[in-house]
Amino acid sequence: ILPIFCMRVGHQGYVHCCMQKCHLTKQYMSTTYVFNPKPANPSFLSHSLVELLSQISATFKKNFTALQKKRVQRNPFERIATPFQVYCWTAPQIDHAMDCVRAEDAYTSRLGYEEHIPGQTRDWNEELQTTRELSRKNLPERLLRERAIFKVHSDFAGAATRGAMAVIDGNVMAINPGEETRMQMFIWNNIFFSLGFDVRDHYRELGGDAAAHAAPTNDLNGVRAYSAVDVEGLYTLGTVVVDYRGYRVTAQSIIPGILEREQEQSVIYGSIDFGKTVVSHPKYLELLEKTSRPLKVQHHAVLNEKDTSVELCSSVECKGIIGNDGRHYILDLLRTFPPDLNYLPVEGEELAPESQKLGFPCQHRHRLACLRQELIEAFVEHRFVPEAPADLKSAVPTANTNGTHEPSAAERQNGGCDSPLEGKEADENIPGLAQAKELAESLAAEDGSDPKSREVVLNACKAVGSISNTSFDIRFNPDIFSPGVRFPDDSTEDIQKQKQLLKDAAAFLVSFQAPSFVKDCLDHSSLPMDGATMTEALHQRGINMRYLGTVLEFVDNMPAKAQLEHIYRIGISELITRCAKHIFKTYLQGVELSALSAAVSHFLNCLLSSFPDAVAHLPADELVSRRKSRKRRNRVPGGGDNTAWASLTPSELWKNINSEAQSYYHFNLQCESVDQAVEKYGLQKITLLREISIKTGIQILIKEYNFDSRHKPAFTEEDILNIFPVVKHVNPKASDAFHFFQSGQAKVQQGFLKEGCELINEALNLFNNVYGAMHVEICACLRLLARLNYIMGDHPEVHPENSQIAVCSENMHLALYCFANGQLSTALKLLYRARYLMLMVCGEDHPEMALLDSNIGLVLHGVMEYDLSLRFLENALANNSKYHGPRSLKVALSHHLVARVYESKAEFRSALQHEKEGYTIYKNQVGEAHEKTKESSEYLKYLTQQAVALQRTMNEIYKNGSNASIMPLKFTAPNMASVLEQLNIINGIIFIPLSQKDLENLKAEVQRRQLMQDSGKIEKQQGGQLELDDKLPVDD
Repeated sequence: ILPIFCMRVGHQGYVHCCMQKCHLTKQYMSTTYVFNPKPANPSFLSHSLVELLSQISATFKKNFTALQKKRVQRNPFERIATPFQVYCWTAPQIDHAMDCVRAEDAYTSRLGYEEHIPGQTRDWNEELQTTRELSRKNLPERLLRERAIFKVHSDFAGAATRGAMAVIDGNVMAINPGEETRMQMFIWNNIFFSLGFDVRDHYRELGGDAAAHAAPTNDLNGVRAYSAVDVEGLYTLGTVVVDYRGYRVTAQSIIPGILEREQEQSVIYGSIDFGKTVVSHPKYLELLEKTSRPLKVQHHAVLNEKDTSVELCSSVECKGIIGNDGRHYILDLLRTFPPDLNYLPVEGEELAPESQKLGFPCQHRHRLACLRQELIEAFVEHRFVPEAPADLKSAVPTANTNGTHEPSAAERQNGGCDSPLEGKEADENIPGLAQAKELAESLAAEDGSDPKSREVVLNACKAVGSISNTSFDIRFNPDIFSPGVRFPDDSTEDIQKQKQLLKDAAAFLVSFQAPSFVKDCLDHSSLPMDGATMTEALHQRGINMRYLGTVLEFVDNMPAKAQLEHIYRIGISELITRCAKHIFKTYLQGVELSALSAAVSHFLNCLLSSFPDAVAHLPADELVSRRKSRKRRNRVPGGGDNTAWASLTPSELWKNINSEAQSYYHFNLQCESVDQAVEKYGLQKITLLREISIKTGIQILIKEYNFDSRHKPAFTEEDILNIFPVVKHVNPKASDAFHFFQSGQAKVQQGFLKEGCELINEALNLFNNVYGAMHVEICACLRLLARLNYIMGDHPEVHPENSQIAVCSENMHLALYCFANGQLSTALKLLYRARYLMLMVCGEDHPEMALLDSNIGLVLHGVMEYDLSLRFLENALANNSKYHGPRSLKVALSHHLVARVYESKAEFRSALQHEKEGYTIYKNQVGEAHEKTKESSEYLKYLTQQAVALQRTMNEIYKNGSNASIMPLKFTAPNMASVLEQLNIINGIIFIPLSQKDLENLKAEVQRRQLMQDSGKIEKQQGGQLELDDKLPVDD
């Protein structure tokens, strides 16, 4: 039974709710202190609380109905919460209104209190580990396990983010309040929080505070790697890294019992002092041995303080602790991957010539620079895969494990890849590698039984640096070049091999992966739109962002630099905003909470505004003095002079940005102001604002900002709405769904559209099972399904699927599907919206803008807006000519589209000029016999006839005046079918019509191959390949 107090104008009463019904009590019998449960007279009785309130109050009924209508009008997916909190860098101005619920928040929130009541807080560690222990023998069990892992991890990331914000805002009591603020640690809601400062000179030899700031992200990468391997019996901590208000906070789940004893007593594996004292444990060696092969970590020995050899299967910093729950935990995984020697100068060690040629090694601000896991995988794959014959390589580029295309021999010959190592020189510079690859090819027919074969295998393994004498198995020792770590004398030879392996990996990054990225950008197989997509593309190839300056130099030295202007511009924008982020982090640490908006607006004015005399507006003196006079118990960590930020000037900030670019990225920026940077590199201030806001968590008011005014600053305090946290965490994966998705993609590429569509549908169901309705993987599934349905001619099915895509992310193809369904105005709205966003993100000068403008121009042509259509298509033509070259087939197609619009406008001379350009390109590129060349030739003849007919008509008019007998001219209005066909072509959807004879020939060929396969006439290797293509990956 639940009594509820309700009020309306002039009346008050109690609603009495029970299991069966709700009714209004006797108002006059109930007072503030006495409650009478009897029904009121007249009686209001209902089985629904909403119905009862609607009977009592006409206003409630009216407003609730309006609220429901408004809610129903929204897309259902807009009302579904995302698994992780999503923050937007812009927000509208919301008028302040009275909120009765908000008034109660101060009494109901327990944010500043430690909750000791049993059952009130969640045991995050127990939940995280229990979900990983769930059974995974079959698909339903794996789905249940992955859904539980994802749900608990989402909740943990949300709680850790709220806790980190509370810590920085001073709302959580430290567990060591007597310590200096930088050294304080916190526990809130069963989560342990630590700050990114060098506590007790722990990282003194590694770079101090810079190393302490980098260590949490390295540790998170290690947690991500070990979680992906997912070895039964080995546990990692729930880890979230939060950057908020200039501070880095690491949030971790708590190992049971770790707070009850000293760390020296808890650690039974690894070292707590960077290698001075080292211990090991057989159980940990057994568990970590299972992870060593997938993570490429070598089993090795180090010396402890007693000069005793200790066996390890990880870095010495990795600590093993058995909790009170009996589980084996590993933590401090910051050196899971080997060091990057390009940024780790070591006395007496010389890098490979290709690294030295580029100026490496470079001094970095900390000694925790590690190679990425993607680079390790690509490097090992590069060593294992034998070289293909030259004629094959020129036709098919080799693909490595992370999906990048390695430059072929022909491409190197043509200067496509400006690599310091060209042709066979790359292999000759690595001792024995070419020989190893030749030997690897000879191993295909050997079974390893005779001594000669064993010797071949042994020599091949030695040449590639394998740790095994019988198979190719490259692993890295993560403790090489670690300060304080010593190795036994009997491992000297192995240590030298490991050092050489690290030098080869560092050389591989700068001589192969970085030029490969530039080559992919030149081929448009990689097309970054902004800093985030460029970062993702570099990371996929194993290139750390500290190499951004090196990548920009590669782009700058390319012969075809003009076709890479967009990459150079995005890279410069990313470099400037990252340097500004580094400065902003220190800048914000000394700012009081009351002055936060003023400090942020002042920094943005110094960074982006043309106003030369940016002056900070300090908060009212009485607020500052009162805050200074009162010593807060939970003061903000590291807060020094609270008004030092106000003295920053634009010239000083840009001087610091130049210095940061030189010291961190080793790039000479040479910009004294934002206007100079915009002019020199062709940047947009709105793009810089978006990038810096997303990177630092600034939320600004949506309005038009005048960056170029020299009379007043662009930003004021009122423009800064919020500072939100930037969160990094592990993203759990739905493995089975991902396998189905990959299999579906493979089937689609083989041409089995129906089978591929079924597999993608199954993947979508599994993704929904694990993630819920809103996730980036689900968006990818829906995008591919929509494309498949469209290709298979099921246009109406495309629209409902893309309604969710439109909520998840802007999608240009949705406009194409709407156009195919006859929704022309919706298609144009979507295209204009996409163009507006692209203008903000990367500007007008980008290859993707050409595709977008072509789409808009074609749709406008379809609705007979010829002048506007021409503007967009000519802009697309200019962009295509710039980024694809004037002889590109894309340029030929653009010329044809422009000619069609000129034809519709009856300007046949211009149409002929453009179509001739297109015909010339087709003739030179694909020959006169090609279908496209013939189509262009026919269209040229048609245009010529029309032009001649028009000229005759005009001559007749000029000759005979009004008495002229004029034959009607044939002007072809745009046909929707032809417009749709052109839209399909420019978006990469090409339908190949097959005649009945072609279909019969195709069926006969399939039957013939089937008979040959059954009778065993196909060679073994070809048959094995066919079987592989037709089988689906099945989990063990």
